[in-house]
Amino acid sequence: MRLLIAECQVDYAGRLSAHLPWAKRLIMVKADGSVSVHADDRAYKPLNWMSAPCTLAVSQPDADDPPQATAVWEVSNGADTLRILLGEVAADDSHELGVDPGLTKDGVEAHLQALLAENPSTFGPGWQLVQREYLTPIGPVDLLLRDAMGAYVAVEVKRRGEIDGVEQLGRYLELMNADPLLAPVRGVFAAQLIKPQAKTLAGTRGIECVLVDYDALRGLDNAEDRLF
Repeated sequence: MRLLIAECQVDYAGRLSAHLPWAKRLIMVKADGSVSVHADDRAYKPLNWMSAPCTLAVSQPDADDPPQATAVWEVSNGADTLRILLGEVAADDSHELGVDPGLTKDGVEAHLQALLAENPSTFGPGWQLVQREYLTPIGPVDLLLRDAMGAYVAVEVKRRGEIDGVEQLGRYLELMNADPLLAPVRGVFAAQLIKPQAKTLAGTRGIECVLVDYDALRGLDNAEDRLF
């Protein structure tokens, strides 16, 4: 991972356009090639970013670039471009983090994933499990299923569904849909409880939200035994 603290100006062009004026920021380049630009606030969300797979090219500033620019980074995924003008550099460090062992799920979440793998019909009749923990270049998606029409569906399972889980599934889908052997792949965000903000974000990403009943999957809550 490379961590660069520098004066910079950032312009994003593609499906939308965005501009960050000159300021000192943290630029993070990860081993998978992804680039993100951060301010000194908010917990995790960058000001702008380009997810892998993408390419990074370094060049000299153009004649019409601001005079304080010393280098230009152009990050592209083929459709979108993130152009970063670099000025004065305060720090530039690289670190080898190695392979991350991944998130260890708590007992309920891990069991919920296993139960959904055993009962893919929870998502619809005719659904079938392809693989648990399907590996992508940035980590495993919890479940890879096929729906009744045979299309691939990536399912991320959480006990409590929040925005970061939707973002995580969105990154998986971006990579999986870049694979011609899988695409098109749609996403399902499954949890016992899904926060309204997460549902809203999922809707903008074309991700379906599904509430799952842990006790019902375990056979502890039979609707036929209820009085009301």
